[in-house]
Order: sequence, then structure tokens, then C-alpha cells
Amino acid sequence: MNQYTSITGATGFVGKNLVSYLNSENILTRSVSRAELERIISFENSDTIIHLAGKAHDLKKTSNADQYYQVNFELTKKLYDAFLLSEAKKFIFVSSVKAAADVVEDILDEHTRPNPQTHYGKSKLMAEEYIQNQPLPVGKSFYILRPCMIHGPGNKGNLNLLYQFVKKGIPYPLAAFQNKRSFLSVKNLCFVIKSLLKKDIPSGIYNIADDEALSTNEVVEILSESMGTKVRLWKLSSSFIRFIAKIGDKIKLPLNSERLDKLTENYVVSNAKIKQALGIKLPLSAKEGLIKTANSFAHLKKE
Repeated sequence: MNQYTSITGATGFVGKNLVSYLNSENILTRSVSRAELERIISFENSDTIIHLAGKAHDLKKTSNADQYYQVNFELTKKLYDAFLLSEAKKFIFVSSVKAAADVVEDILDEHTRPNPQTHYGKSKLMAEEYIQNQPLPVGKSFYILRPCMIHGPGNKGNLNLLYQFVKKGIPYPLAAFQNKRSFLSVKNLCFVIKSLLKKDIPSGIYNIADDEALSTNEVVEILSESMGTKVRLWKLSSSFIRFIAKIGDKIKLPLNSERLDKLTENYVVSNAKIKQALGIKLPLSAKEGLIKTANSFAHLKKE
């Protein structure tokens, strides 16, 4: 009888990319529907469960705090309990680097003591801790993946906002901010997950990121290059920009304090542990991944 890889959240951004990628690798997948998640779950004929479904971080801050804990913690707990009772061998939980830290001073690795500041990060950490604290039957493994900012075809977010700036010829006004941050191409994430399906490594927490960290200025340059346009960077006073962002907090401008932090913060993530454990080289560099994402934006606009 065929064995399937069961996937929750298969209709989301990562889920759609992952299902397509795994199917192209001749790996049978089965989507776990929202209706199934609301009743007793059985993972019959599944050898692996990949848990993607979750309550995403809400930049508009309109979400009720309880929603994060119900979805990110209680649902994960329910799924993991079902996994422990099933014949499935592997449980892959896609968490977030935000379960470890909202601010990174140096380089984030798996030894960093978790200190999340948001309900999103706290709920993800609670789920991680629950998984780690359950007795693990012989023959079963769990992998808690902490991806940094994921991007790729079909993704809408801060990269799309930057892309529109560049496309419209608007100078990027935050060039005075010097930063380095890690990104993650969804293709690299899919490659790591596929590698986990094919190879047994120790259970535990693994950060996932592209190899190179980039400044936002470098990202703008890459987006400009992908469009064949000349990069335009403005080094406006950082104090003036922060003042505008605070106004944006009150009157809902495109630029607010949280979005400014997202665009200009330092957030470098080490991927050394997962690469060493799997013995892999990621298929895409950070630049190659960003160019693929930018090209997908252009394709969407043409359609």
C-alpha cells in the first residue's frame, strides 16, 4: 500500500510550493483539510506528517491573542499527539525563528536561549516545547524547523512592497540604514524538507536560512537588476524616517514602525546545523532566490 506524506496548510504559500515540489520529486502527498483538523485525526498510510498550518504574524495587530495559542499551540499539540499514536515515522513542524528571538544582536543559532516577545513567537515556542517534552517512541523522529523570512513565487509581503518601489522608479528612502539579514527562498526550504524525508538525522530544532545574509540596500539592488533598471537609493536621515514611521503608526501609512524594523533590522540566522546534519548544499544562493521571486512578481503583473 502506498505511503503518503500528509501536509497541513497545503493551500498556503509554502504549502502550494511544497506540494508541487514534492510531487515533482515523485513523493506522494496528501493534504489534510481544515475540516479534518477540527475532528479526531488519523494518519493512516502516512509515513511523515508536515505541519505547516498556523496563525501567521499579524503586522496590522488586529488579531486576538487567543487565536495564536489556539492555532499555533493547541492545534500542533493535537496533531503531534495523533502522530505519536500513528504508524508515521517522522513529524516535521515548521515553526519560526521568531520562536527564538525578535531581535538578533549577533548570529542566531540553535543554542540561542529563546526569548520571544510576541504572541506569535510565544505560541510557536509553546508548541516546540510540547513536542520536545513528550516521550518519543522508538523508530519515530521529530524535526522542528525555524525558517527566517520566506519568499518565493506567490508570496506577498515586504519584498513585494520593495519591488513596487523599484518598479515605479521611486527611490528607496531607507539607504542610510546599514543592516544584514537572512532570507529563505521557498525552494531552499522545500529542498531541506525533501532531504529530511529521505535521510534520518537526530530529532531536534534546526534553523533554516539561505547561505548569505544581505542588507536591504543589496536587496533593492538585486530587485533593480532583475528589472534591468538603475538602482536609486536615498540616504535620508534615519531620525526623520523614524519620525515618519511613528506618524504611520497612528494614521496607517504604508510605512510604520514595525515595517521599518522589518526592512532595516539586523537578523542573521545560521543554517550550519541543518546543512551539516543532512550533508547538503542548498540549490539556490540568496541572490538567485531573490531574483526568482522578483521575476514572479513581474509575471503576476503581466497576467
